[in-house]
Amino acid sequence: MKLTIVVACIVAATAGLATAQTPQRPAAAAPQAGAAQGNAETGKKLFVSDGCYQCHGYEAQGSSATGPRLGPRPIAFAAFSRYVRQPTGQMPPYTAKVVSDADLANIYAYVQSRPEPAKDIPLLKP
Repeated sequence: MKLTIVVACIVAATAGLATAQTPQRPAAAAPQAGAAQGNAETGKKLFVSDGCYQCHGYEAQGSSATGPRLGPRPIAFAAFSRYVRQPTGQMPPYTAKVVSDADLANIYAYVQSRPEPAKDIPLLKP
């Protein structure tokens, strides 16, 4: 019982430190000029239902075996949109008939909202 209380206190204290010491996300993560405004929650659902996660992972982290990392700091929306519509390599094209411009903006908002990789969080570094 005492161990549980001690662990809970350590977790609570660490959470407070993480908030205090975690650097702010870079300005690049803010909505970019000219980017369509989207909804990250809707984008998350579309990211899964449209199958983006199959190659890019649920957190848009990517894999050298399946597809590149998309987040947390994606390329500019115009370049993102252009590539999704007319990709090179093995990615299938997602035309406006398949993914509307509004849905693409939502997916982009989701990709932008992804957290920084754990290796970039100071408290998680060895």
